[in-house]
Amino acid sequence: MTTRLDSPRHTGPGRRLLGGTAAAIALALGLSLVGASGAQAWDPGHGNGPGHGSSQALAPHTQFSMAPDGSSGATVGGESIPNIDSVKKTIATYYGDPGTGIANKTSSPYISELASIVSLETAKLNALYLDAKRHGKKPAIVFDADDTTLWTYDMEVADMHFTFNPAEQDVWVQDQRFPATPGMVAFVNKAAAMGFAVFGLTGRNDNQKAATLGNLAKVGYTPFNDQNFYTKWTGVGASQQPSYITCVTAKCTTVEYKALTRKHIESLGYDIALNVGDQWSDLQGGYADRALKLPNPTYYLPSANLPGVNEPRLTPRTHFTMAPDGSSGATVGGEGIPNIDSVKSTIYTYYGDPGTGIANKTDSPYIRELRALVQRQLPAVAAACFVGKKLHTNPAIVLDADDTTLWTYDMEVADMHFTFNPAEQDVWVQAQRFPATPSMVSLATVAQKSGCTIVGLTGRNDDQKAATLGNLAKVGYSGFTAANYYTKWTGIGASQQPSYITCAAAKCTTIEYKSQTRAHVESAGGGHYDIVANFGDQFSDLIGGSADRTIKLPNPTYYLP
Repeated sequence: MTTRLDSPRHTGPGRRLLGGTAAAIALALGLSLVGASGAQAWDPGHGNGPGHGSSQALAPHTQFSMAPDGSSGATVGGESIPNIDSVKKTIATYYGDPGTGIANKTSSPYISELASIVSLETAKLNALYLDAKRHGKKPAIVFDADDTTLWTYDMEVADMHFTFNPAEQDVWVQDQRFPATPGMVAFVNKAAAMGFAVFGLTGRNDNQKAATLGNLAKVGYTPFNDQNFYTKWTGVGASQQPSYITCVTAKCTTVEYKALTRKHIESLGYDIALNVGDQWSDLQGGYADRALKLPNPTYYLPSANLPGVNEPRLTPRTHFTMAPDGSSGATVGGEGIPNIDSVKSTIYTYYGDPGTGIANKTDSPYIRELRALVQRQLPAVAAACFVGKKLHTNPAIVLDADDTTLWTYDMEVADMHFTFNPAEQDVWVQAQRFPATPSMVSLATVAQKSGCTIVGLTGRNDDQKAATLGNLAKVGYSGFTAANYYTKWTGIGASQQPSYITCAAAKCTTIEYKSQTRAHVESAGGGHYDIVANFGDQFSDLIGGSADRTIKLPNPTYYLP
Protein backbone atom coordinates (compact mmCIF):
# COMPACT_ATOMS: atom_id res chain seq x y z
CA MET A 1 0.00 0.00 0.00
CA THR A 2 1.13 3.61 -0.39
CA THR A 3 1.32 5.64 2.77
CA ARG A 4 1.99 9.19 1.69
CA LEU A 5 1.21 12.58 3.17
CA ASP A 6 2.07 15.03 0.42
CA SER A 7 0.91 18.60 -0.04
CA PRO A 8 2.79 21.86 -0.58
CA ARG A 9 0.43 23.50 1.91
CA HIS A 10 2.20 21.70 4.75
CA THR A 11 5.21 23.98 5.06
CA GLY A 12 6.54 26.56 7.51
CA PRO A 13 5.11 26.29 11.04
CA GLY A 14 3.34 23.05 10.18
CA ARG A 15 6.60 21.46 9.13
CA ARG A 16 8.23 22.54 12.39
CA LEU A 17 5.28 21.22 14.38
CA LEU A 18 5.57 17.90 12.61
CA GLY A 19 9.21 17.79 13.55
CA GLY A 20 7.94 16.55 16.91
CA THR A 21 6.44 13.08 17.08
CA ALA A 22 2.82 12.27 16.37
CA ALA A 23 2.71 10.83 19.86
CA ALA A 24 3.49 14.22 21.39
CA ILE A 25 0.68 15.78 19.37
CA ALA A 26 -1.65 13.05 20.52
CA LEU A 27 -0.72 13.68 24.15
CA ALA A 28 -1.40 17.37 23.69
CA LEU A 29 -4.84 16.45 22.42
CA GLY A 30 -5.45 14.11 25.31
CA LEU A 31 -5.78 11.17 22.90
CA SER A 32 -4.63 7.62 23.55
CA LEU A 33 -2.64 6.59 20.47
CA VAL A 34 -0.52 3.47 20.45
CA GLY A 35 2.19 2.72 17.95
CA ALA A 36 3.11 6.39 17.40
CA SER A 37 6.55 5.42 16.19
CA GLY A 38 4.83 4.15 13.03
CA ALA A 39 3.94 7.71 11.91
CA GLN A 40 4.94 8.44 8.34
CA ALA A 41 7.01 11.45 7.28
CA TRP A 42 5.52 14.22 5.17
CA ASP A 43 6.54 14.14 1.51
CA PRO A 44 6.16 17.67 0.16
CA GLY A 45 6.22 18.77 -3.45
CA HIS A 46 3.04 17.21 -4.85
CA GLY A 47 0.02 19.14 -6.03
CA ASN A 48 -3.26 18.96 -4.15
CA GLY A 49 -5.72 18.88 -7.03
CA PRO A 50 -7.30 15.89 -8.79
CA GLY A 51 -4.75 13.17 -9.16
CA HIS A 52 -2.38 14.34 -6.44
CA GLY A 53 -0.94 11.66 -4.25
CA SER A 54 0.61 8.41 -5.38
CA SER A 55 -1.21 5.29 -6.51
CA GLN A 56 1.74 3.52 -8.13
CA ALA A 57 1.84 0.81 -5.46
CA LEU A 58 -1.92 0.36 -5.34
CA ALA A 59 -2.07 -3.08 -6.89
CA PRO A 60 -2.96 -6.52 -5.50
CA HIS A 61 -0.39 -9.16 -4.68
CA THR A 62 0.33 -11.67 -7.43
CA GLN A 63 2.51 -14.16 -5.49
CA PHE A 64 0.93 -16.35 -2.82
CA SER A 65 1.94 -19.09 -0.41
CA MET A 66 -1.04 -21.12 0.74
CA ALA A 67 -1.27 -24.40 2.61
CA PRO A 68 -4.09 -26.61 1.30
CA ASP A 69 -5.68 -27.00 4.75
CA GLY A 70 -6.33 -23.28 5.28
CA SER A 71 -3.77 -22.87 8.05
CA SER A 72 -2.01 -20.05 6.21
CA GLY A 73 -4.87 -17.78 7.21
CA ALA A 74 -3.33 -17.63 10.69
CA THR A 75 -0.01 -16.29 9.47
CA VAL A 76 0.08 -14.56 6.09
CA GLY A 77 -2.16 -11.48 6.41
CA GLY A 78 -5.20 -10.57 4.37
CA GLU A 79 -3.39 -9.18 1.31
CA SER A 80 -1.43 -12.43 1.03
CA ILE A 81 -4.54 -14.61 0.81
CA PRO A 82 -5.67 -15.22 -2.79
CA ASN A 83 -8.74 -13.06 -3.27
CA ILE A 84 -11.69 -15.36 -3.87
CA ASP A 85 -13.14 -13.30 -6.73
CA SER A 86 -9.77 -13.34 -8.51
CA VAL A 87 -9.60 -17.09 -7.95
CA LYS A 88 -13.05 -17.50 -9.51
CA LYS A 89 -12.02 -15.42 -12.53
CA THR A 90 -8.82 -17.44 -12.91
CA ILE A 91 -10.79 -20.69 -12.81
CA ALA A 92 -13.30 -19.31 -15.34
CA THR A 93 -10.45 -18.39 -17.71
CA TYR A 94 -8.93 -21.84 -17.33
CA TYR A 95 -12.19 -23.56 -18.26
CA GLY A 96 -13.12 -21.12 -21.02
CA ASP A 97 -16.13 -19.99 -19.01
CA PRO A 98 -17.31 -16.54 -20.24
CA GLY A 99 -18.88 -15.80 -16.85
CA THR A 100 -22.00 -17.95 -17.17
CA GLY A 101 -20.66 -20.84 -15.11
CA ILE A 102 -20.64 -23.02 -18.23
CA ALA A 103 -17.31 -24.40 -19.43
CA ASN A 104 -16.30 -24.20 -23.07
CA LYS A 105 -16.64 -27.76 -24.36
CA THR A 106 -14.49 -27.21 -27.45
CA SER A 107 -11.45 -25.17 -26.55
CA SER A 108 -9.93 -23.92 -23.30
CA PRO A 109 -6.65 -24.02 -21.35
CA TYR A 110 -8.16 -26.91 -19.37
CA ILE A 111 -8.96 -28.91 -22.50
CA SER A 112 -5.50 -28.19 -23.90
CA GLU A 113 -3.82 -29.25 -20.66
CA LEU A 114 -5.80 -32.50 -20.49
CA ALA A 115 -5.00 -33.22 -24.13
CA SER A 116 -1.30 -32.92 -23.32
CA ILE A 117 -1.59 -35.09 -20.20
CA VAL A 118 -3.59 -37.78 -21.98
CA SER A 119 -1.25 -37.77 -24.97
CA LEU A 120 1.81 -38.30 -22.78
CA GLU A 121 0.09 -41.00 -20.75
CA THR A 122 -1.23 -42.81 -23.83
CA ALA A 123 2.32 -43.10 -25.09
CA LYS A 124 3.27 -44.91 -21.86
CA LEU A 125 0.42 -47.44 -21.88
CA ASN A 126 2.23 -50.20 -23.71
CA ALA A 127 5.26 -50.06 -21.39
CA LEU A 128 2.95 -50.00 -18.35
CA TYR A 129 1.09 -53.03 -19.67
CA LEU A 130 4.26 -55.06 -20.29
CA ASP A 131 5.71 -54.11 -16.91
CA ALA A 132 2.55 -55.22 -15.12
CA LYS A 133 2.55 -58.50 -17.03
CA ARG A 134 6.07 -59.18 -15.79
CA HIS A 135 4.66 -59.26 -12.27
CA GLY A 136 2.61 -62.29 -13.29
CA LYS A 137 -0.67 -60.47 -12.70
CA LYS A 138 -3.38 -58.98 -14.88
CA PRO A 139 -2.60 -55.33 -15.70
CA ALA A 140 -5.30 -52.93 -14.48
CA ILE A 141 -6.07 -49.21 -14.38
CA VAL A 142 -8.35 -47.58 -11.79
CA PHE A 143 -10.31 -44.41 -12.61
CA ASP A 144 -12.16 -42.04 -10.31
CA ALA A 145 -15.48 -40.63 -11.62
CA ASP A 146 -16.10 -36.92 -10.95
CA ASP A 147 -13.66 -34.79 -12.95
CA THR A 148 -11.67 -37.86 -13.93
CA THR A 149 -14.12 -39.56 -16.26
CA LEU A 150 -17.18 -37.31 -15.85
CA TRP A 151 -16.91 -33.50 -15.90
CA THR A 152 -18.76 -31.61 -13.14
CA TYR A 153 -17.79 -27.98 -13.87
CA ASP A 154 -21.21 -26.79 -15.02
CA MET A 155 -22.85 -28.26 -11.93
CA GLU A 156 -20.20 -26.94 -9.54
CA VAL A 157 -20.22 -23.41 -10.97
CA ALA A 158 -23.38 -22.56 -12.90
CA ASP A 159 -25.67 -24.43 -10.53
CA MET A 160 -23.93 -24.56 -7.15
CA HIS A 161 -21.66 -21.50 -7.42
CA PHE A 162 -18.80 -23.44 -5.81
CA THR A 163 -20.96 -24.38 -2.79
CA PHE A 164 -21.55 -28.13 -2.90
CA ASN A 165 -25.12 -29.31 -2.40
CA PRO A 166 -25.43 -33.13 -2.15
CA ALA A 167 -29.16 -33.14 -2.88
CA GLU A 168 -28.63 -31.12 -6.06
CA GLN A 169 -25.67 -33.30 -6.99
CA ASP A 170 -27.92 -36.34 -6.78
CA VAL A 171 -30.33 -34.71 -9.23
CA TRP A 172 -27.49 -34.31 -11.72
CA VAL A 173 -26.29 -37.87 -11.13
CA GLN A 174 -29.69 -39.48 -11.53
CA ASP A 175 -30.39 -37.40 -14.64
CA GLN A 176 -27.01 -38.46 -16.09
CA ARG A 177 -26.22 -34.86 -17.01
CA PHE A 178 -22.42 -34.91 -16.97
CA PRO A 179 -20.31 -34.72 -20.12
CA ALA A 180 -17.11 -36.74 -20.34
CA THR A 181 -13.91 -35.28 -18.97
CA PRO A 182 -12.06 -34.04 -22.08
CA GLY A 183 -9.84 -36.66 -23.69
CA MET A 184 -10.66 -39.41 -21.22
CA VAL A 185 -13.14 -41.49 -23.26
CA ALA A 186 -10.49 -42.27 -25.87
CA PHE A 187 -7.89 -42.94 -23.20
CA VAL A 188 -10.05 -45.32 -21.15
CA ASN A 189 -11.33 -47.19 -24.18
CA LYS A 190 -7.84 -47.52 -25.66
CA ALA A 191 -6.50 -48.91 -22.38
CA ALA A 192 -9.27 -51.50 -22.34
CA ALA A 193 -8.62 -52.40 -25.98
CA MET A 194 -4.92 -52.94 -25.17
CA GLY A 195 -5.87 -55.53 -22.55
CA PHE A 196 -5.95 -53.54 -19.33
CA ALA A 197 -8.69 -54.45 -16.87
CA VAL A 198 -10.48 -51.16 -16.22
CA PHE A 199 -12.00 -50.36 -12.80
CA GLY A 200 -14.05 -47.42 -11.59
CA LEU A 201 -13.67 -46.23 -8.00
CA THR A 202 -15.75 -43.25 -6.90
CA GLY A 203 -17.02 -41.54 -3.79
CA ARG A 204 -20.51 -41.61 -5.28
CA ASN A 205 -22.72 -44.02 -3.33
CA ASP A 206 -24.41 -47.30 -4.17
CA ASN A 207 -27.73 -45.52 -4.82
CA GLN A 208 -25.99 -43.60 -7.60
CA LYS A 209 -24.20 -46.55 -9.19
CA ALA A 210 -26.72 -47.44 -11.91
CA ALA A 211 -27.11 -43.80 -12.99
CA THR A 212 -23.34 -43.28 -13.02
CA LEU A 213 -22.80 -46.35 -15.20
CA GLY A 214 -25.58 -45.08 -17.47
CA ASN A 215 -23.92 -41.66 -17.72
CA LEU A 216 -20.52 -43.22 -18.49
CA ALA A 217 -22.02 -45.34 -21.29
CA LYS A 218 -24.02 -42.40 -22.59
CA VAL A 219 -20.88 -40.30 -23.17
CA GLY A 220 -18.96 -43.13 -24.82
CA TYR A 221 -17.11 -45.22 -22.22
CA THR A 222 -17.32 -48.94 -23.01
CA PRO A 223 -15.40 -50.88 -20.28
CA PHE A 224 -17.34 -49.97 -17.12
CA ASN A 225 -19.94 -52.38 -15.74
CA ASP A 226 -21.60 -53.35 -12.49
CA GLN A 227 -18.77 -55.72 -11.52
CA ASN A 228 -15.78 -53.42 -12.12
CA PHE A 229 -17.26 -50.17 -10.81
CA TYR A 230 -16.99 -49.52 -7.06
CA THR A 231 -19.30 -47.08 -5.28
CA LYS A 232 -19.49 -46.28 -1.58
CA TRP A 233 -21.93 -47.93 0.80
CA THR A 234 -24.84 -45.98 2.29
CA GLY A 235 -25.28 -48.09 5.45
CA VAL A 236 -28.89 -48.75 4.50
CA GLY A 237 -30.21 -52.21 3.64
CA ALA A 238 -27.77 -54.30 1.63
CA SER A 239 -25.46 -51.33 1.05
CA GLN A 240 -22.97 -51.97 3.86
CA GLN A 241 -19.25 -51.49 4.39
CA PRO A 242 -17.34 -54.36 2.73
CA SER A 243 -15.36 -56.75 4.91
CA TYR A 244 -12.14 -55.87 3.09
CA ILE A 245 -12.32 -52.27 4.36
CA THR A 246 -11.44 -51.59 7.99
CA CYS A 247 -11.18 -48.00 9.18
CA VAL A 248 -9.76 -46.24 12.23
CA THR A 249 -13.13 -44.65 13.07
CA ALA A 250 -16.74 -45.44 12.24
CA LYS A 251 -16.65 -43.03 9.29
CA CYS A 252 -14.01 -44.12 6.80
CA THR A 253 -11.81 -41.48 5.22
CA THR A 254 -11.59 -41.16 1.44
CA VAL A 255 -8.07 -42.59 1.45
CA GLU A 256 -9.09 -45.56 3.61
CA TYR A 257 -12.01 -46.33 1.31
CA LYS A 258 -10.13 -45.92 -1.95
CA ALA A 259 -6.73 -47.37 -0.98
CA LEU A 260 -8.25 -50.42 0.67
CA THR A 261 -10.53 -50.97 -2.33
CA ARG A 262 -7.44 -50.90 -4.55
CA LYS A 263 -5.80 -53.38 -2.18
CA HIS A 264 -8.87 -55.60 -2.62
CA ILE A 265 -8.64 -55.33 -6.41
CA GLU A 266 -5.00 -56.39 -6.32
CA SER A 267 -5.93 -59.31 -4.03
CA LEU A 268 -8.09 -60.59 -6.90
CA GLY A 269 -4.96 -61.08 -9.01
CA TYR A 270 -4.63 -57.68 -10.66
CA ASP A 271 -1.64 -55.37 -10.73
CA ILE A 272 -2.89 -51.77 -10.73
CA ALA A 273 -0.39 -50.28 -13.13
CA LEU A 274 -2.01 -46.83 -13.03
CA ASN A 275 -4.41 -45.02 -10.70
CA VAL A 276 -6.07 -41.90 -12.16
CA GLY A 277 -7.85 -39.21 -10.17
CA ASP A 278 -8.41 -35.46 -9.90
CA GLN A 279 -8.00 -35.35 -6.09
CA TRP A 280 -4.86 -36.21 -4.17
CA SER A 281 -7.06 -38.36 -1.91
CA ASP A 282 -7.97 -40.45 -4.99
CA LEU A 283 -4.29 -41.37 -5.29
CA GLN A 284 -2.87 -41.63 -1.78
CA GLY A 285 -2.48 -44.84 0.18
CA GLY A 286 -0.53 -46.93 -2.28
CA TYR A 287 -1.70 -50.13 -4.03
CA ALA A 288 -0.86 -48.79 -7.49
CA ASP A 289 2.40 -48.74 -9.43
CA ARG A 290 1.83 -45.20 -10.69
CA ALA A 291 -0.55 -42.33 -9.94
CA LEU A 292 -1.80 -39.78 -12.46
CA LYS A 293 -3.25 -36.54 -11.09
CA LEU A 294 -5.67 -34.65 -13.34
CA PRO A 295 -6.01 -30.90 -12.64
CA ASN A 296 -9.05 -29.61 -10.77
CA PRO A 297 -9.07 -26.27 -8.92
CA THR A 298 -12.88 -26.26 -8.47
CA TYR A 299 -12.98 -28.22 -5.20
CA TYR A 300 -10.65 -30.01 -2.79
CA LEU A 301 -11.38 -33.26 -0.95
CA PRO A 302 -8.58 -33.78 1.57
CA SER A 303 -7.99 -36.99 3.48
CA ALA A 304 -5.23 -38.22 5.76
CA ASN A 305 -2.96 -40.84 4.26
CA LEU A 306 -2.95 -44.39 5.58
CA PRO A 307 -0.93 -44.80 8.81
CA GLY A 308 2.75 -45.23 8.05
CA VAL A 309 2.41 -44.28 4.38
CA ASN A 310 4.45 -41.25 3.34
CA GLU A 311 3.93 -39.96 -0.21
CA PRO A 312 5.30 -36.40 -0.39
CA ARG A 313 4.89 -36.44 -4.17
CA LEU A 314 1.12 -36.73 -3.77
CA THR A 315 0.56 -33.35 -2.13
CA PRO A 316 -0.93 -30.11 -3.42
CA ARG A 317 1.12 -27.15 -4.53
CA THR A 318 1.61 -24.35 -1.98
CA HIS A 319 3.05 -21.51 -4.12
CA PHE A 320 1.02 -19.68 -6.73
CA THR A 321 1.23 -16.82 -9.22
CA MET A 322 -2.14 -15.24 -9.89
CA ALA A 323 -3.06 -11.99 -11.64
CA PRO A 324 -6.06 -10.25 -10.08
CA ASP A 325 -7.98 -10.13 -13.36
CA GLY A 326 -8.08 -13.90 -13.82
CA SER A 327 -5.74 -13.92 -16.83
CA SER A 328 -3.37 -16.40 -15.15
CA GLY A 329 -5.89 -19.11 -15.90
CA ALA A 330 -4.64 -19.07 -19.48
CA THR A 331 -1.03 -19.81 -18.55
CA VAL A 332 -0.38 -21.46 -15.18
CA GLY A 333 -2.12 -24.85 -15.53
CA GLY A 334 -4.74 -26.29 -13.22
CA GLU A 335 -2.37 -27.19 -10.40
CA GLY A 336 -1.02 -23.64 -10.50
CA ILE A 337 -4.43 -22.13 -9.69
CA PRO A 338 -5.21 -21.75 -5.96
CA ASN A 339 -7.86 -24.37 -5.23
CA ILE A 340 -11.06 -22.56 -4.31
CA ASP A 341 -11.86 -24.81 -1.33
CA SER A 342 -8.39 -24.21 0.11
CA VAL A 343 -8.88 -20.48 -0.43
CA LYS A 344 -12.17 -20.63 1.46
CA SER A 345 -10.54 -22.54 4.32
CA THR A 346 -7.75 -19.95 4.47
CA ILE A 347 -10.28 -17.12 4.61
CA TYR A 348 -12.19 -18.92 7.38
CA THR A 349 -9.02 -19.22 9.44
CA TYR A 350 -8.16 -15.56 8.87
CA TYR A 351 -11.55 -14.38 10.11
CA GLY A 352 -11.81 -16.89 12.96
CA ASP A 353 -14.79 -18.52 11.27
CA PRO A 354 -15.29 -22.09 12.56
CA GLY A 355 -17.01 -23.07 9.32
CA THR A 356 -20.39 -21.50 10.02
CA GLY A 357 -19.79 -18.44 7.86
CA ILE A 358 -19.79 -16.24 10.97
CA ALA A 359 -16.62 -14.32 11.80
CA ASN A 360 -15.22 -14.30 15.32
CA LYS A 361 -16.03 -10.81 16.65
CA THR A 362 -13.55 -10.95 19.55
CA ASP A 363 -10.27 -12.25 18.24
CA SER A 364 -8.90 -13.48 14.92
CA PRO A 365 -5.91 -12.90 12.66
CA TYR A 366 -8.07 -10.36 10.81
CA ILE A 367 -8.94 -8.44 13.97
CA ARG A 368 -5.31 -8.45 15.07
CA GLU A 369 -4.14 -7.25 11.66
CA LEU A 370 -6.70 -4.43 11.63
CA ARG A 371 -5.70 -3.41 15.15
CA ALA A 372 -2.03 -3.30 14.19
CA LEU A 373 -2.77 -1.39 10.98
CA VAL A 374 -4.75 1.27 12.87
CA GLN A 375 -2.08 1.52 15.56
CA ARG A 376 0.51 2.06 12.87
CA GLN A 377 -1.43 4.59 10.77
CA LEU A 378 -3.45 6.54 13.31
CA PRO A 379 -0.67 8.67 14.85
CA ALA A 380 0.29 10.14 11.48
CA VAL A 381 -3.35 10.60 10.44
CA ALA A 382 -4.15 12.31 13.77
CA ALA A 383 -1.12 14.52 13.34
CA ALA A 384 -2.24 15.50 9.84
CA CYS A 385 -5.71 16.33 11.14
CA PHE A 386 -4.28 18.35 14.04
CA VAL A 387 -1.84 20.34 11.89
CA GLY A 388 -4.43 20.91 9.16
CA LYS A 389 -6.86 22.26 11.74
CA LYS A 390 -4.22 24.58 13.15
CA LEU A 391 -3.29 25.81 9.66
CA HIS A 392 -6.95 26.16 8.60
CA THR A 393 -6.53 23.82 5.63
CA ASN A 394 -9.88 22.15 6.33
CA PRO A 395 -8.53 18.58 6.80
CA ALA A 396 -10.72 15.55 6.17
CA ILE A 397 -10.45 11.80 5.94
CA VAL A 398 -12.45 9.73 3.47
CA LEU A 399 -13.80 6.33 4.48
CA ASP A 400 -15.40 3.68 2.29
CA ALA A 401 -18.34 1.74 3.80
CA ASP A 402 -18.31 -2.02 3.22
CA ASP A 403 -15.37 -3.65 5.01
CA THR A 404 -13.82 -0.26 5.75
CA THR A 405 -16.32 1.06 8.31
CA LEU A 406 -18.98 -1.68 8.22
CA TRP A 407 -18.06 -5.35 8.26
CA THR A 408 -19.84 -7.56 5.69
CA TYR A 409 -18.21 -10.96 6.32
CA ASP A 410 -21.27 -12.68 7.82
CA MET A 411 -23.44 -11.56 4.91
CA GLU A 412 -20.84 -12.47 2.27
CA VAL A 413 -20.14 -15.93 3.70
CA ALA A 414 -22.93 -17.26 5.95
CA ASP A 415 -25.71 -15.81 3.80
CA MET A 416 -24.32 -15.46 0.27
CA HIS A 417 -21.59 -18.14 0.33
CA PHE A 418 -19.21 -15.81 -1.51
CA THR A 419 -21.73 -15.23 -4.34
CA PHE A 420 -22.93 -11.64 -4.19
CA ASN A 421 -26.68 -11.06 -4.34
CA PRO A 422 -27.63 -7.36 -4.60
CA ALA A 423 -31.23 -7.92 -3.50
CA GLU A 424 -30.10 -9.77 -0.38
CA GLN A 425 -27.45 -7.14 0.27
CA ASP A 426 -30.17 -4.49 0.24
CA VAL A 427 -32.05 -6.46 2.90
CA TRP A 428 -28.95 -6.34 5.12
CA VAL A 429 -28.40 -2.64 4.40
CA GLN A 430 -31.95 -1.54 5.11
CA ALA A 431 -32.04 -3.65 8.29
CA GLN A 432 -28.72 -2.07 9.41
CA ARG A 433 -27.27 -5.49 10.25
CA PHE A 434 -23.57 -4.81 9.85
CA PRO A 435 -21.17 -4.59 12.79
CA ALA A 436 -18.34 -2.08 12.69
CA THR A 437 -15.11 -3.04 10.98
CA PRO A 438 -12.69 -3.82 13.83
CA SER A 439 -10.78 -0.78 15.21
CA MET A 440 -12.28 1.62 12.67
CA VAL A 441 -14.70 3.37 15.06
CA SER A 442 -11.69 4.32 17.20
CA LEU A 443 -9.82 5.57 14.15
CA ALA A 444 -12.70 7.76 12.98
CA THR A 445 -13.26 9.11 16.49
CA VAL A 446 -9.61 10.05 16.99
CA ALA A 447 -9.37 11.64 13.54
CA GLN A 448 -12.46 13.72 14.25
CA LYS A 449 -11.19 14.81 17.67
CA SER A 450 -7.88 15.70 16.07
CA GLY A 451 -9.58 18.14 13.73
CA CYS A 452 -10.64 16.21 10.64
CA THR A 453 -14.05 16.19 9.03
CA ILE A 454 -15.24 12.64 8.40
CA VAL A 455 -16.35 12.04 4.80
CA GLY A 456 -18.01 8.83 3.63
CA LEU A 457 -17.69 7.58 0.06
CA THR A 458 -19.33 4.28 -0.84
CA GLY A 459 -20.58 2.28 -3.80
CA ARG A 460 -23.87 1.84 -1.99
CA ASN A 461 -26.63 3.80 -3.73
CA ASP A 462 -28.73 6.81 -2.77
CA ASP A 463 -31.65 4.58 -1.74
CA GLN A 464 -29.34 3.03 0.85
CA LYS A 465 -27.89 6.27 2.23
CA ALA A 466 -30.23 6.78 5.19
CA ALA A 467 -29.95 3.16 6.32
CA THR A 468 -26.16 3.25 5.97
CA LEU A 469 -25.90 6.40 8.10
CA GLY A 470 -28.23 4.77 10.63
CA ASN A 471 -26.07 1.62 10.72
CA LEU A 472 -22.90 3.70 11.19
CA ALA A 473 -24.43 5.59 14.11
CA LYS A 474 -25.79 2.36 15.57
CA VAL A 475 -22.32 0.80 15.83
CA GLY A 476 -20.65 3.87 17.30
CA TYR A 477 -19.53 6.24 14.54
CA SER A 478 -20.35 9.87 15.32
CA GLY A 479 -18.71 11.94 12.58
CA PHE A 480 -20.73 11.08 9.49
CA THR A 481 -23.38 13.50 8.24
CA ALA A 482 -25.76 13.36 5.29
CA ALA A 483 -24.00 16.35 3.70
CA ASN A 484 -20.63 14.63 3.75
CA TYR A 485 -21.74 11.10 2.93
CA TYR A 486 -21.55 10.25 -0.77
CA THR A 487 -23.60 7.40 -2.21
CA LYS A 488 -23.98 6.44 -5.85
CA TRP A 489 -26.87 7.59 -8.01
CA THR A 490 -29.57 5.14 -9.14
CA GLY A 491 -30.59 7.03 -12.31
CA ILE A 492 -34.17 7.22 -11.04
CA GLY A 493 -35.92 10.47 -10.15
CA ALA A 494 -33.67 12.98 -8.40
CA SER A 495 -30.88 10.38 -8.00
CA GLN A 496 -28.81 11.27 -11.04
CA GLN A 497 -25.13 11.37 -11.92
CA PRO A 498 -23.58 14.56 -10.48
CA SER A 499 -22.20 17.20 -12.82
CA TYR A 500 -18.74 16.89 -11.29
CA ILE A 501 -18.43 13.27 -12.52
CA THR A 502 -17.72 12.53 -16.17
CA CYS A 503 -17.06 8.96 -17.28
CA ALA A 504 -15.64 7.29 -20.36
CA ALA A 505 -18.72 5.11 -20.81
CA ALA A 506 -22.36 5.27 -19.79
CA LYS A 507 -21.62 3.16 -16.73
CA CYS A 508 -18.98 4.81 -14.56
CA THR A 509 -16.22 2.68 -13.13
CA THR A 510 -15.62 2.59 -9.39
CA ILE A 511 -12.37 4.51 -9.85
CA GLU A 512 -14.06 7.22 -11.94
CA TYR A 513 -16.85 7.63 -9.40
CA LYS A 514 -14.65 7.62 -6.31
CA SER A 515 -11.64 9.59 -7.55
CA GLN A 516 -13.82 12.33 -9.08
CA THR A 517 -15.91 12.52 -5.93
CA ARG A 518 -12.74 12.98 -3.88
CA ALA A 519 -11.66 15.72 -6.30
CA HIS A 520 -15.06 17.33 -5.77
CA VAL A 521 -14.64 17.13 -1.98
CA GLU A 522 -11.34 18.98 -2.32
CA SER A 523 -12.88 21.60 -4.64
CA ALA A 524 -14.68 24.74 -3.55
CA GLY A 525 -18.00 23.19 -4.54
CA GLY A 526 -17.45 20.20 -2.28
CA GLY A 527 -16.24 22.13 0.76
CA HIS A 528 -12.61 22.75 -0.19
CA TYR A 529 -11.36 20.03 2.12
CA ASP A 530 -7.84 18.69 2.16
CA ILE A 531 -8.19 14.90 2.18
CA VAL A 532 -5.29 13.92 4.41
CA ALA A 533 -6.13 10.21 4.31
CA ASN A 534 -8.31 7.92 2.21
CA PHE A 535 -9.24 4.51 3.65
CA GLY A 536 -10.65 1.59 1.66
CA ASP A 537 -10.63 -2.20 1.48
CA GLN A 538 -10.52 -2.26 -2.32
CA PHE A 539 -7.73 -0.85 -4.47
CA SER A 540 -10.43 0.82 -6.56
CA ASP A 541 -11.41 2.79 -3.43
CA LEU A 542 -7.96 4.34 -3.44
CA ILE A 543 -6.67 4.70 -7.01
CA GLY A 544 -6.99 8.05 -8.76
CA GLY A 545 -5.41 10.52 -6.38
CA SER A 546 -7.04 13.43 -4.52
CA ALA A 547 -5.76 12.19 -1.16
CA ASP A 548 -2.50 12.81 0.66
CA ARG A 549 -2.38 9.34 2.11
CA THR A 550 -3.98 6.06 0.98
CA ILE A 551 -4.52 3.22 3.43
CA LYS A 552 -5.60 -0.20 2.15
CA LEU A 553 -7.49 -2.45 4.57
CA PRO A 554 -7.22 -6.20 3.92
CA ASN A 555 -10.17 -8.02 2.35
CA PRO A 556 -9.84 -11.36 0.52
CA THR A 557 -13.63 -11.98 0.45
CA TYR A 558 -14.34 -10.08 -2.79
CA TYR A 559 -12.55 -7.97 -5.39
CA LEU A 560 -13.94 -4.87 -7.09
CA PRO A 561 -11.53 -3.75 -9.83
